[in-house]
Amino acid sequence: MKVLLLIMLMFVSGCTLAQVKVEVVSERTALENQVLGTYNSLDSEMLLLASVRSVDSEGSIQKPPRQSQEHKDAMTAIQVQSFHADDVQAFKQLRWVGENNEGLLTAFQMSKENAPENLKDFAARYTSEEFNAVISQVNQSREIIMLRVIEMNENLKESDMPEIRRIFGKLNAENALNGEKIQSENGTWTIKE
Repeated sequence: MKVLLLIMLMFVSGCTLAQVKVEVVSERTALENQVLGTYNSLDSEMLLLASVRSVDSEGSIQKPPRQSQEHKDAMTAIQVQSFHADDVQAFKQLRWVGENNEGLLTAFQMSKENAPENLKDFAARYTSEEFNAVISQVNQSREIIMLRVIEMNENLKESDMPEIRRIFGKLNAENALNGEKIQSENGTWTIKE
């Protein structure tokens, strides 16, 4: 028995595993990667902006660096999106909104009767005016961010906006959770699975 075990141990220790080289090829186009990179840099700028101190090491108050109005608008747009993120997520779970193929939210009927138990109170307190105002603010913020992406890329022009919208629509659909409404590139609405 010991001899058999020793032979098996020698056999196993003499085996080597073949090296497997895995290369992941992104399905994103160069333009999609460029847009995503610019959007991520805006998001990073927002984090830096929130953490910058206005007092130097000697205790003197420093003025913040001058920013263009477009930059300020983009930072405000990111703040608006962050502020409404929880409500928008609840709207998506209630299927009151969906991610359209142009990077914006599309509003659907506010059906409060079929709300899941964990969202019944939330659904009951929202009026259609408040709902429409939130969707409008979020969509306006998304538009500002899309314009800022174009402004920050020397290779992009305003005439590229339809392609930028398509890219944001695709990214939003990819990031949607199961059970949320998304619009395909051909315009049909489905529930993400």
